[in-house]
Amino acid sequence: MSIVENISLKDFNTFGLEAKARYFCEIDSLESLRAAIQFKNQQTHDCLVLGGGSNVLFCQDYSGLVLLNRLRGIQIETVENDKVLVRAAAGENWHSFVQYCLDHGCYGLENLALIPGCVGAAPIQNIGAYGVEAGDLVSYVKVMDLLTGDIVSLSANECQFGYRDSVFKKELAGRKCIVEVGFELSQTPHPNVSYPALASELQDIVGPSPQQIFDAVCAVRSSKLPDPAKLGNAGSFFKNPVISSEHYQQLLEKFPAMPSFSMVSTDKEQGQVKVPAAWLIDNAGLKGEQLGGAAVHDKQALVIVNRGEASANDIVALATRVMERVELLYKIHLEPEVQWLPK
Repeated sequence: MSIVENISLKDFNTFGLEAKARYFCEIDSLESLRAAIQFKNQQTHDCLVLGGGSNVLFCQDYSGLVLLNRLRGIQIETVENDKVLVRAAAGENWHSFVQYCLDHGCYGLENLALIPGCVGAAPIQNIGAYGVEAGDLVSYVKVMDLLTGDIVSLSANECQFGYRDSVFKKELAGRKCIVEVGFELSQTPHPNVSYPALASELQDIVGPSPQQIFDAVCAVRSSKLPDPAKLGNAGSFFKNPVISSEHYQQLLEKFPAMPSFSMVSTDKEQGQVKVPAAWLIDNAGLKGEQLGGAAVHDKQALVIVNRGEASANDIVALATRVMERVELLYKIHLEPEVQWLPK
């Protein structure tokens, strides 16, 4: 375990923004993580765990300790019947992990292909795409306490999964480091092609296989979302807002083409409707909007990109402009999905 000081974080965030960490440590074992925690407790109270850096916006230098999670390892265990438990260390690349599961006949995650980041970020964000959420397949999440170094395992219920939400973004934020995630998958394919864009991509295929769904998801995402290696971005910048059915009906009178996403039955019973943030932004005339070196992506309005010379202030100002325009036009508050640091 080696602590370095005043290191640039530009290569560790997908926006490609320049910021420095006062202290920085790469973690590749539970022992090195415990040693880093001991250092943190002696030197600084602030600690940030980074995986792929695909969901953070560094607005200034970080004054505490940044832990780069590089814990590795995947293990597959048969549970019962056609169920399998797949254990993955938190530092495994998410897309590579999904592909590994597919290659080994473990199905269920194929709709979540090509999402940037590491396995450890999946339960924090409860990542989701094309009709599937990670939380639906999580069996447990193993975490280390960032004060004591103790490890406990949380059940899926204890993770309190919600739409792009979990206990790790609330009362456990900054208190635990995810070290392993267990997923309950199936050896029998159960294809989910309910999402319109995915269904359209697969319209000529009857009974698509998990591999065909995986390939279709990659094709759809690649056609709309910019590669962070070529154009700095953090993927979807905003959450899809959930509004009341009454509000949605009022908006339909003015914007009859406004789409909505299906919700689980309990949400429908509560009169809630999810609307696509990308449509709201695009319909507001903001696709392609630029401010300094930042821009709303011209192919996917949900993405804010760094055109190469953007500052954090450019991105924050552009995001704020988008939020204000959407609020004014639809009376809907957009909530950023990307974490702004410091808050």
